[in-house]
Amino acid sequence: MTDSKTNPRTQYFAPSGSLRGTLQVPGDKSITHRAILLGLLANGETEIDGWLDAADCRSSLRVASLLGAGVKEQGPVLQIQGTGGTLAEPVDVLDCGNSGTTLRVFLGALAARVRFCSVTGDYSLRHRPMGRVIQPLQAMGAQIFARSGHLAPLCVQGGRLHGIEYTLPVASAQVKSAILMAGLLAETGTTTVIEQTVSRDHTENMLLGFGAHVEREWLSTGGQRITVAPGQSLQACRVQVPGDFSAAAFHVAAALVVPGSTVTLQNVGLNPTRTGFLNVVERMGAHLSITGQRLSAGEALGNLIVHSEALQGVDIHSEEVPALIDELPVIAVLAAYAHGTTHVHGASELRFKETDRITAMVSGLQNIGVDAEETADGFIVRGRGDGIPGGQVSSRGDHRVAMSLAIAGMGSQRGVEVEEWGCVEISYPRFLTDIRQLGYIGL
Repeated sequence: MTDSKTNPRTQYFAPSGSLRGTLQVPGDKSITHRAILLGLLANGETEIDGWLDAADCRSSLRVASLLGAGVKEQGPVLQIQGTGGTLAEPVDVLDCGNSGTTLRVFLGALAARVRFCSVTGDYSLRHRPMGRVIQPLQAMGAQIFARSGHLAPLCVQGGRLHGIEYTLPVASAQVKSAILMAGLLAETGTTTVIEQTVSRDHTENMLLGFGAHVEREWLSTGGQRITVAPGQSLQACRVQVPGDFSAAAFHVAAALVVPGSTVTLQNVGLNPTRTGFLNVVERMGAHLSITGQRLSAGEALGNLIVHSEALQGVDIHSEEVPALIDELPVIAVLAAYAHGTTHVHGASELRFKETDRITAMVSGLQNIGVDAEETADGFIVRGRGDGIPGGQVSSRGDHRVAMSLAIAGMGSQRGVEVEEWGCVEISYPRFLTDIRQLGYIGL
């Protein structure tokens, strides 16, 4: 649900008094997307408890419905009646909205099981390159047609796919997931995906929960080799969605930069392929506590406790990036509050998100008085250590940029006004309600 009277075109964030309290962040976006897709393909009714009700996940739900899934919403529980892998030919264009995850992860299933469909998205998604997911699927026999530059809209003629062995040139959980889904639904041959650097592994974990056989081999280089056999059927199950780590990261950052703050975040997903942010902020000087650690359906979760701290600049290297790619915008904000220089390397993937997040964050920080510069594959922030002056910035329509700059305003000297604020509906509609729950009164 969307907060009433929130998410206007422009939102002002005044300097904050100390933040204190306990918060349950919304359900994990990545896991919600995958649960909807696997529920669509499974035999029986899948229950998704604690799903993220936000625009991106609504896109996946809309696509699943057009492909034949039965959908019921029962409060925090989403019920998906599966198709057993037999997908309907959609009577309308599959509109993925702003969700790159929907387009890329569903594409593997579409290529294997849908006679014909057209897939598109909003302006931003139609300008994000899809070649890295189209090319391996075409190598499996898929017929996928795109605009010049491998851009959506796409036309897909599903058919008989065969397995392949494919080494990802760049770590991408979305591309990996699309290939694994296509391999699972292929007619012949095993499919193997090789990652030199491990990306988030929710798909592998969740496939096991839905009854698939997945082989994982850890490589001496630190990567992994994942293999699935063709023609497998999935069985419906109950999915308990943990709190979204990327959403929690904003509140961790707010507690770190607003003096006198102590914040507890409950039931947060702590999958090791997602929590590189925690390693970085601890190197910067943060002291975090984790309590109540446990496993649920192969996914780690627990409670995070964070206090305000003085921070130091750090170097972040390319091998760290896959485990914190979504948190790099808010890391840029923490770097602005830190003493010394923070240099992020090997993060060129940020240029292909909802907007060019490197340019958006560097420009935004410069506009509010921070010494920051772009590099080809990252950014450099020279921290002030004494707070940020403040000013007016644009999110450029990117939800993570918007919320990162909001955090910058909460610790600033005179506040930050964020233009194009409404994009937070994509992933965190109740962001303003949640920061109020922690005692923020600067809206």
